[in-house]
Amino acid sequence: MADFTVRIELHGASGEDYEKLHERMKVHGYAREVQGDDGKWYHLPTAEYVTTKALSSAQVRDEVRTVASSVRQSNWVLVTESNGRSWYLTVK
Repeated sequence: MADFTVRIELHGASGEDYEKLHERMKVHGYAREVQGDDGKWYHLPTAEYVTTKALSSAQVRDEVRTVASSVRQSNWVLVTESNGRSWYLTVK
């Protein structure tokens, strides 16, 4: 099993399109939050997701592309396989 971070951009999309995307990605096992070492859950930026799957990055890309295309045909998909994550969040 490998950890992946996925970023999607839907071209010409509305907020409703992104809500559809979030729902469909969740059904396929993609989350919009990560858990920190402190046990707290942190929200990812819009249309960024994480998952753990027994797939290659190309297979994840193809799966995500299918989901994204079901919402908007014009889209960009970036998949990164991870061996660890680190982040910094600023609260306004």
